[in-house]
Amino acid sequence: MNKIVKIAEAYTELQSMICRILEKADGKANFSVNPWQKDIGNGITCVLQDGAIIEKGAVNFSFVKGKFSAQMEKLLGEKAVEFAATGISSILHPINPWMPIIHMNVRYFALNNGSSWFGGGIDLTPHIILPEDAVLFHRLLKEVCDRFDADFYPEFKNWADDYYFLPHRNETRGVGGIFFDRLKPAENQGFDKLFGFTCALANAYPKIYSGFMEKNGQKSYYEREKKWQNLRRGRYVEFNLIHDRGTKFGFESDGNTESILLSLPTNASWEYNYIPEPGGFEEATLKQLKKGIDWLNLNQ
Repeated sequence: MNKIVKIAEAYTELQSMICRILEKADGKANFSVNPWQKDIGNGITCVLQDGAIIEKGAVNFSFVKGKFSAQMEKLLGEKAVEFAATGISSILHPINPWMPIIHMNVRYFALNNGSSWFGGGIDLTPHIILPEDAVLFHRLLKEVCDRFDADFYPEFKNWADDYYFLPHRNETRGVGGIFFDRLKPAENQGFDKLFGFTCALANAYPKIYSGFMEKNGQKSYYEREKKWQNLRRGRYVEFNLIHDRGTKFGFESDGNTESILLSLPTNASWEYNYIPEPGGFEEATLKQLKKGIDWLNLNQ
């Protein structure tokens, strides 16, 4: 239990740091800070709305514990009586269609049967894919991974390709990133290494996005780009409500509903049998929503 308290304390500090960096980069709006308490535990929901660049952003912290239900056993494939979990989850939806959506999550899960693990990742979902930005994003993630283990980036990149995939659309949610789950300290070179890795990812997250905010946050756009943005947001909604494990677990564990659904954009749209204009940025984006792209060596 002392370990998870230590992790929760570190994650709350990281949550505050993330909010400060993003507020400075946005330059207009500030995060509201909303502590919550339920029978299952507590958390802090930080929300930024109607900023200069960020339309809706959330940086959420939670520390929950309780009975390990039969549904949780089915979801996680573990048998236990009680669980405890803590983590940070963040999602940023920008105003500008040339800006990407970004998501970050780091978490620690412990059961009273002695089993515990880390999970998380960062992924990028551009409305309009700019290959040079995707390349930079993956290179920055690899730099963080390589500080801890040279095998992390290639393994977690492939994991993200498989996880952030909409089978009913046969397309990836975006340009991927890294995703990992069930990293158990006893099997992955120790607690300190994995804890440090999750903290390094959370620390890098707002700095990576601030770079994109500076580059594309004020770029000109028109009605065509906004229409496409809302269609792509619709795909984001589909993934989060149908496939996302965090959403499912949040509801199964009786988490804070408002915080769980903060991952959804303010506006999204669906158009029946939409076919993009040939040769446009829409078609180019769709062609790059696939697994297995080697972003590190693109066009080399």
